[in-house]
This record gives sequence, C-alpha cells and structure tokens, in this order.
Amino acid sequence: MNSADPFRTIAIVGAGAIGTFYGARLVLAGREVRFLMRSDLALVREQGVRLIETAGTRSLHPLQAFGSTDEIGPVDLVVITLKATANAELPRLLPSLLHARTAVLTLQNGLGNEEAVAAVVGAERVLGGLCFIAATRTSPGEVTCGHPGSMDVGELLGPARERTRAVAALFTSAGVRCTVDDRLEEARWRKLSWNIPFNGLAIAAGGLTTDRLLADPRHVARIRVLMDEVAAAARALGHDIPAAFLQRHLDQTPKIGAYRPSSLVDHEAGRPIELEAIWGEPLRRGRRAGVDLPELAALYAELQAATRR
Repeated sequence: MNSADPFRTIAIVGAGAIGTFYGARLVLAGREVRFLMRSDLALVREQGVRLIETAGTRSLHPLQAFGSTDEIGPVDLVVITLKATANAELPRLLPSLLHARTAVLTLQNGLGNEEAVAAVVGAERVLGGLCFIAATRTSPGEVTCGHPGSMDVGELLGPARERTRAVAALFTSAGVRCTVDDRLEEARWRKLSWNIPFNGLAIAAGGLTTDRLLADPRHVARIRVLMDEVAAAARALGHDIPAAFLQRHLDQTPKIGAYRPSSLVDHEAGRPIELEAIWGEPLRRGRRAGVDLPELAALYAELQAATRR
C-alpha cells in the first residue's frame, strides 16, 4: 500500500443504492473500484450502471462487477454497505479481500456493526462511517440520488488517525462531503435519533413518507418522545446529543420532501429490516445503562409484529 495513495484498490461489498452510489462516485474520480454484485450482476456487466442526480444522469460502463469476493481478491480498502441483516455472511465474504494492511470501513446503520466486522477481520482494521443521504435503487443497475448529503468516518479503536483522514479525503475527492469524527459511537447515537423515529414510524404508521409523518401532530409528538429517549440512553452511556441537534432533525427533514426511509422501502419489498441494529440493540444498551425507554420498547414491539406479518 503506497503511503501517498493508500487506497489504490477498493471493494464495495453490498452494491445496493448506497454502495452503488458511493462506488460510482469513486469510479468517476478515477479510482479502481470492484463491486460485489448479486441480482444485478449480469445486467451490470453488460450495461454498467446509471447514476441519476439532480445535476444530470451519468452512465458508467464498463464496470468491474464480480459475483464473489474470491474473484475480487485482496484490496486496500473494503467498504461494507450490506444491510446489517446480512452480517452473518461476513465470515464468508471478508477474508478473501484482505492483505496485511487492508482497512475495512462499514457504512451500515445502527449499533454493533463495527464489532461484527472486527470479529472477522480484527478490530485494528475497522473504521465506521455514517451516511446522511437520500439515494434509492430505482431499477436494476440504476440509482437515483435526490440529496447526496454527507458522510462522517471514525475509528472503532479510539480517535481519528492518519488513515481516517485518508478515507475522508478519498470520499471528498469523489464529491462526497466527508468529515472525520473522533467519537464514532456518539455519532452513531446521533444518527439513531433520526433513524429510530422516522424509519420506525414510517412502517408502524402504515407506510408513511416523512412528509406525511410530519403533517400529523400525533406522529410528531411520538417522534419527539422517541428522540428524547434516544438522547437519554446516549447520555447514560457518556454521549451528548443536545436538544438543538434534535430540533434540527425536525427543521431539516421537511426539506427532503416525500422521502421513503430505507427501512420502509425494504419492508414494502418483503426484505428484512435492520430491526436489531436500529431498534433492538439501542433498546438493550439503554436499558443496561439504567434508562427506561417505554416509547422505544413499544415501537420495537410494533416492528417485530409488522415483520412477522
């Protein structure tokens, strides 16, 4: 791995909307990116991918698409964009991608993902990232991004270091606003303060987009209570989520319009939602810290029932 360019080769593991979007941006920036594909493999090999953004549509062809990580081989940076529901596959997928200095960045939602990756590759390799983006897989080989948003990256083991800044610079060079965070777990709790209420209630309320949730005072009241509970759990664990930060969620979310959160998209498509990573694990950690979380517990139970149905 060249210190001047530590990430010459990159593997995207989980080429759904998020993985395809970020991978395509990195390709456009001149990076060598290898995509692990499943259902779209044959089509992408034949036609490439289409990236639809507000600034226009771009097609990328040919693209390095593979059906297994054995075919991809060792790379400098692994970017995991699988749903957390697929973490049982990590022991099969990751070892083939590693050389002595490979770094592994997980962009998955919720809590516990860095630990799941570390159990396979070792904690020293692991970084985590949080994506604030509105991107959807609109058809096979096609991703539509209405709001590119931003990304935060941090280390599993402590504060940022040189490679953390190199990862942020990599994505920044691809047109993704990326910042370094010294407190990765706190950043995850902050993101959960949006994901827990909006992803959860979109399903529990019967398939509502964010604008419809915010148009109903009953849902807004419940969103506020859920945000406050998340902040209380985080505080008990040593993480700060100010009230002004929570208010920004309510102020900024209307700007994304009739947005269908990713959990709602998965649920309506009959795919598993990240029930444990987004709702179950925060509930368990908060309770272990001595915090009563009745609204989160109720929402978790509603989502368990909805997924059983």
